Amino acid sequence: MTAQENDKAAWLKGPRADCSSVPVARGRSWRLVLLGAPGIGKGTQAELLNQRLRACHLSTGDVFRAALKSDEDPSAAMTDALGYMKRGDLVPDEVVINMVAERERCMQCAGGFLLDGYPRTVDQALALDELLAKKSVALDAVLSFELPMEKVIQRLSGRRVCSKCRKTYHVTHNPPGVEGTCDACGGDLFQREDDRPEAITVRMKAYEESTAPLIDYYEKQGLLIRVAAEGSPEEICEAALESLGAG
Repeated sequence: MTAQENDKAAWLKGPRADCSSVPVARGRSWRLVLLGAPGIGKGTQAELLNQRLRACHLSTGDVFRAALKSDEDPSAAMTDALGYMKRGDLVPDEVVINMVAERERCMQCAGGFLLDGYPRTVDQALALDELLAKKSVALDAVLSFELPMEKVIQRLSGRRVCSKCRKTYHVTHNPPGVEGTCDACGGDLFQREDDRPEAITVRMKAYEESTAPLIDYYEKQGLLIRVAAEGSPEEICEAALESLGAG
């Protein structure tokens, strides 16, 4: 059973759920944090690393999306988080920390993990260190996927989204068969307001300001590995694996 076949129920649904299968450790189990600006391709890299390292991709974004769609009663921490999200407010560190703490079993999974979206701040990183120490495990590395701001703006400003099925395209890297029309459902494609260059610049500056202390924190621990996010997704993944010594 491979990591990608695991339904990750313990992560997505919280402490009351069990995964349908638990990956069997074959060789080293990797425990990694993934960092990267919006639009840099971190999600794609997580999928590729999942296939190569057999470690579960644990995304906090997936947890929030699953909770919003679920009919089940959420846990106390998730109830708090959903309250902030439905009001359009940023979920505070303490609430996110509690939500991850509810999923502490995932930190000890035999298959390892790829943490995506957490930690986002130094306070969250300190809480993660404490949680891992409690489980007698430690991070192997923190992969920071990096690209100059002008290239990130170019990538995001070319993104187009289907108004019906929400499938994503790119005007140069992944264009539809017919310009402005979704291949899957025929819906009209549009550019999101936050994908316009002026909005992207604001988002990127905010990301860099909030992430700089976190990158410095992991660099001082000797865990940070910078990976240039240029080239094909496969080339970027190979560079990350080579940096880890797992190529």
